[in-house]
Amino acid sequence: MVQPNSRFNARTIERTAVYDSGLRAYMQKVFALMAIGVGVTGLVAFGISNSPAAIQLIFGTPLQWVVIFAPLVFVLAFSFGINRISASTAQILFYAFSALMGLSLSSIFLIYTGTSVARVFFITAGTFAGMALFGYTTKRDLTAMGSFLIMGLWGLVLASIVNIFWQPQGLQFALSILGVLIFTGLTAYDAQQIKNEYHEADDHDVMSKKAIFGALRLYLDFINLFISLMRILGDRR
Repeated sequence: MVQPNSRFNARTIERTAVYDSGLRAYMQKVFALMAIGVGVTGLVAFGISNSPAAIQLIFGTPLQWVVIFAPLVFVLAFSFGINRISASTAQILFYAFSALMGLSLSSIFLIYTGTSVARVFFITAGTFAGMALFGYTTKRDLTAMGSFLIMGLWGLVLASIVNIFWQPQGLQFALSILGVLIFTGLTAYDAQQIKNEYHEADDHDVMSKKAIFGALRLYLDFINLFISLMRILGDRR
């Protein structure tokens, strides 16, 4: 005779297995979207860097300020407006943002050697993967650390804007070190938050938009970590 406790345990195990399967599929989608976004950025940046006419148009005219500040405006608008658009539109906008970031980052291929760009990219990928895995698997609550890092991020943004116009000696290097620390920590924090935001009861549209916004967060962590490491480890031409 099957005991009630046995049936209860079997149902619990089954529900847990279904939840874990859904969570894995959700996280795989988040990381796949993020990887595609990074790929789009890299292709656009490489293509622009090999077009003297495009480089002159972007960085030889006031258009460079649009290219520099447009991604920040785009992220803010996307964050506040994602609930008002469909999942398919959000995904298209994410890829459009990735392409826009490629325009902004095309100068990296002009400033640094191709070998050092590739080397730093793999260092960034390894660091990102390790911290994302830590954030996904750790039982420790990273909320307090995340709140501290977000405060540091806003300070970093303000200091970076000041550095564009003032450029005091040594500030760029200090900001790069700080950027590595902040975005390394944020990678783990965001991975944990994205995991915690998964709810199997969400409908397809809601879950898709959550995945896209999660991919955007991890994409920004990766790109900013790469930029910070590039400024420290990159070999200039």
